[in-house]
Amino acid sequence: MSESYKKRPYKPKRKAVTRPVGEMIPGLTKRALGKYGFGQVSLITDWHRVVGERLAQFSQPLKLQFQRGQRMGGVLHIRVTGAMALELQHMEPLLIDRINTYFGYGAVASIRLKQVGSLQAIRKKTPDTARKREKSLKLDDDQKKAIEDQVSHVENPEMRELLQRLGESVARRNLATKSS
Repeated sequence: MSESYKKRPYKPKRKAVTRPVGEMIPGLTKRALGKYGFGQVSLITDWHRVVGERLAQFSQPLKLQFQRGQRMGGVLHIRVTGAMALELQHMEPLLIDRINTYFGYGAVASIRLKQVGSLQAIRKKTPDTARKREKSLKLDDDQKKAIEDQVSHVENPEMRELLQRLGESVARRNLATKSS
């Protein structure tokens, strides 16, 4: 070996740098949800705002399919429970209009409904009593401020609000498990 090679100091190729979770979420969710046609996670997270609280209780977007190479005129597949499927079928033009207004362009041309017995089984939510107990727990101002500081660097206001709510939910859940 040459002398110049031996004298060079060792430099690692990568350095371990902690990154804020907010920076990683768009990349992670794009890969995870992209295969279902949800390039934007916001349709799933804002579903209750798009269709209203009442309909969101009984429905859930499943996937958004487009023809190859197209990003308009897709088919939105929705899971829906029981008799609400009939109501959603009658409301299809209104739902398509609301969804396209949300996207800002004609992303959805039609809706396909998949009727299921219970969304709670699919969503694997916590029991109602545990959820009510979590919501009844209040975070103090210091805890809220700490969570707000952790997400303050996120530029997208919608993502920042979503991460804030997620952090508060996790903190309340931790309080609920400690008090049980």
